[in-house]
Amino acid sequence: MSDEKRMASAAKAAVYYRNYRRARDRALIKLSHLHPEDYKELLEKEKVSDEQEGKTWIDLNGSAASPRTVARAKARGITLAQATTTTDTDQGNNEGEA
Repeated sequence: MSDEKRMASAAKAAVYYRNYRRARDRALIKLSHLHPEDYKELLEKEKVSDEQEGKTWIDLNGSAASPRTVARAKARGITLAQATTTTDTDQGNNEGEA
């Protein structure tokens, strides 16, 4: 198979997959609006399942809370947002500046 055919085939597959994902995402949005309670319940089950496997979820403000952070927040009686907010003055690695 020539490089041109291979590239054309790969491009066609990429377009097909992108269109499939867009249609799937639109369908999920429609379902979440039609059945909000069921959607929230299923989403929470998936989140719990992922956290048990050690996977992290990113919340709306972009911070990822590990299951350990969630457990510590619950033990301390604070919200997850309070547990993930840092008040340290240490900037850490600031774009490679010394």
